Amino acid sequence: MNYFSTLITLLRDRPVFLEEVRNGTKLESKIVSLIVASSLFFAIYGAIVGASSGWQQMLLSTVKLPALYLLTLLICLPTLYFFDILFGSQANFKQYTVLSLTTVSVISVLLFSFAPITLFFLISIRDYHFFLLLNVSIFALTGFVGVQLFYRGVKTVMKFDEKTPQIRQRLLLFWLVLYGLVGSQLGWTLRPFFGAPGEPFQLFRPIESNFYAQVIRSLISLLGGN
Repeated sequence: MNYFSTLITLLRDRPVFLEEVRNGTKLESKIVSLIVASSLFFAIYGAIVGASSGWQQMLLSTVKLPALYLLTLLICLPTLYFFDILFGSQANFKQYTVLSLTTVSVISVLLFSFAPITLFFLISIRDYHFFLLLNVSIFALTGFVGVQLFYRGVKTVMKFDEKTPQIRQRLLLFWLVLYGLVGSQLGWTLRPFFGAPGEPFQLFRPIESNFYAQVIRSLISLLGGN
């Protein structure tokens, strides 16, 4: 099976891809292909960000980054499915799974496209807080693009129109916010991805504070605060 042909169709010809999802065409093969292709791209980007702290962290981040996005999807997908069918959706779980994986796949491709830039700054600027904020910005940007395309894809496949209950659109927007919150906090729970100066290698760090507080601390440190 050419795992990347499905991803190429998604990127180059989204109307055809979404029409196939609407018709239930080869959903199982699409699920497998998108998982494999996106995991590979996530693994490559994970290896780059982990390389900032040595080979052990590089190998660990190669596994952790794909796990982060797939676990986030696994946690959030049932909420979307059951709430949407409660308010009138006729789609099945496989269709929701494929649509959700399009988000993950688009994000993985965009991260892969940023890989040379991230590698350049990794080599040229040895500053932990700058590297952290750079990657947070990249993750935020790619995530925004991914969920925006997902939102449009759901509305296309589910045939949202002026007769569609407003509650379904609001629930979809709520789910996108929930997806972002779960993903960012899960990333904090699974850390480290980058490692930290002066810290020994760790599989996981103790759960303390939260993702947003750390971003603020890194921003203050980068700007020269205490």
